[in-house]
Amino acid sequence: MVFFLDTNVILDFLLERIPFDEAANEIFDLAENKEISLFTSTHAVATCHYFGKKNFSEEKIRTTLYKLLDLISIISVDEEILKKSLKSHHKDFEDAIQIFCAHKIENLDAIVTRNLKDFSTSEIQVFAPENALDYIKNKK
Repeated sequence: MVFFLDTNVILDFLLERIPFDEAANEIFDLAENKEISLFTSTHAVATCHYFGKKNFSEEKIRTTLYKLLDLISIISVDEEILKKSLKSHHKDFEDAIQIFCAHKIENLDAIVTRNLKDFSTSEIQVFAPENALDYIKNKK
């Protein structure tokens, strides 16, 4: 199974944001065990660095993000994605970037986010982290 993670789910994992980190940890455990494949955008990694350095030293957040890249594949934000996002009907520009990055992934099962409201217009299936875990369990 293949999932695109929104920035908030990655931050839940990195920053151990209770109670949201529990589902995020399970998702990353499944990726580490090669049971699922994870993707996110270059923009999400940069945003995670920005928020991460508010909680950790520069060295620690860089090391942590570097290790994270072993678990999650990256979709580059290019000019095409930016133009589509700017012209789209999606209200939030950053979320539009995430959605159009997700469109680049073959055999994608869903986008995983806690921000369901802003992803409601996505043509791709969207799950909260807990619902993604239920989906994975039901597909096994």
